[in-house]
Amino acid sequence: MAKLLVLSGPSGAGLGEIVKTLFARRQSLRPVTPVTARKMKAGEADGVGFYFFDLEGWNALKESGDLLECVEFAGNDYGTSRRLVQAELNAGHDVLLNLPVERAAQLKKNMPEALCVYVEPSAPVLEQRCRAVARSEFELRVRLEQAEKERALSDFCDARVNSDDLDAAAEELLQRLPEA
Repeated sequence: MAKLLVLSGPSGAGLGEIVKTLFARRQSLRPVTPVTARKMKAGEADGVGFYFFDLEGWNALKESGDLLECVEFAGNDYGTSRRLVQAELNAGHDVLLNLPVERAAQLKKNMPEALCVYVEPSAPVLEQRCRAVARSEFELRVRLEQAEKERALSDFCDARVNSDDLDAAAEELLQRLPEA
């Protein structure tokens, strides 16, 4: 039976690399293109990066219960369509989403069968990774404080995976999605 795997973790967890590895190692794993009510930018195409909706269409998605999760950011709405996720699952494909913890919590509430996994490195590795990209001590502190807040919100997750070793973390996640 196909599964929906939702990954969350703080900045510095290595989720970008882990997600790339998962898609490379499991060809049957599918992403789902997010939906948005923001205006299309020059060079963008509907269905590539996002499915675009006007406000009327967006409100119809919300009212119909199609949005598994949604958020407003910088005056624009973003979310995940239940219909798009279900289409992949019905086709027998496992689906992988990488969402911020607050959005993953919404999705879990609306689709309890989703497997939500919180991915994070140990505290020393997280600090090392954040230090490598922080432009100041202030920014480092903000990143580490945000990671603590996200960890505190992650109790809804079904599992936790340590990402000190990104390949090992990807392998552990693949083990949670047996081949069909």
